[in-house]
Amino acid sequence: MTALIVFWSATALIAYAWAGYPLLLAALAPLFDRRVVKRPMTPRVTFVLTAFNEEARLRAKIENTLAQDYPASQLEVIVASDCSTDATDAIATEYSRVRLVRAAERRGKEAAQKLALEAASGEVIVFSDVSTALPSTAVSSIVANFADPTVGCVSSVDRFVDEDGRVSGEGVYVRYEMWLRALETRVHSLVGLSGSFFAARRRVCHPWPVDRQSDFTTALNAARRGLRAVLDADSVGYYCNIDDERAEGGRKVRTIVRGLAVLAHNAGVMNPFRYGVFAWQLASHKLCRWLVPIAMIAALGANAILLAQSPFYLTAFAAQALFYIVAMVGALTGARALRLPTFVLLSHTAILIAWWRFASGERITHWTPSSRLAALPTIEPR
Repeated sequence: MTALIVFWSATALIAYAWAGYPLLLAALAPLFDRRVVKRPMTPRVTFVLTAFNEEARLRAKIENTLAQDYPASQLEVIVASDCSTDATDAIATEYSRVRLVRAAERRGKEAAQKLALEAASGEVIVFSDVSTALPSTAVSSIVANFADPTVGCVSSVDRFVDEDGRVSGEGVYVRYEMWLRALETRVHSLVGLSGSFFAARRRVCHPWPVDRQSDFTTALNAARRGLRAVLDADSVGYYCNIDDERAEGGRKVRTIVRGLAVLAHNAGVMNPFRYGVFAWQLASHKLCRWLVPIAMIAALGANAILLAQSPFYLTAFAAQALFYIVAMVGALTGARALRLPTFVLLSHTAILIAWWRFASGERITHWTPSSRLAALPTIEPR
């Protein structure tokens, strides 16, 4: 009986996290339909670039930022150097419209961002990674969302660019994630932002813990103030693929360890009596998603115990075993036809490793920017 309960409970969690939750959102979207009311506006904006040893691409990023079609008198640009040891600081000071703030010691991305916040004069704060290229309309587009008084922060859409400057295929997972975020925006709110390019009202940037993920924390700050985090499909950040895909697994582990730390410090935001729909969205998108690999192991183990119960359990076990074998073959061979099962296996393995490292007490504040195929996309994507 215990194996039966474990199997069906684990299966239900997996199905809910990946299919049930988005389908519920899709059913609720026409009823709530909280579309963002955008209109052109030009409040004072502070554009924050956080950098650690970015001499190879900082100049291109600064020029990309200064080329925004936003009024120059209303756009303050700050480079927050996390105690860089190369020419990053010198490059920032070459530009009269750029202000440099430098950390006295290396404390991590969020600590550098906090220094920029303390120096900022903008009503709206825009954050962007040095590796992300923006179309000239990016700032105007993302700021227009703040014409809606219910909006506290705004997330962009990420796009990969290949070595030839062409937008790469998004893949099933990215399309799924963008669809899910669009539904979350229509129903109520996102539960996290794209760290490569996002914007927030100044008051939503407090508190700003220096040891926790800023893109996730900002969405939670908005919820605490009764505001929403939304996706703006017209605000797109373009960046090149990393040059060694084997490093992607390590990056995902670090990201999830940091995300678990944010969730643990903000567990109270999952209280539905206080935060309503947002609490449900947060628990569904983050907690349930991160519990899926544990549920996958539980389902496989319970299924093994139930093999003799009926042909159904034998078939279910065979299907699971086949999936894992195919995914491992894909991981070993790099076969493009097996990319989806390989992605599912590797991404959930990363979550398991992250849980282990988080439970072991590991917390991550420092970061080293990923090495990518090119410094920065140099063409205006169409």
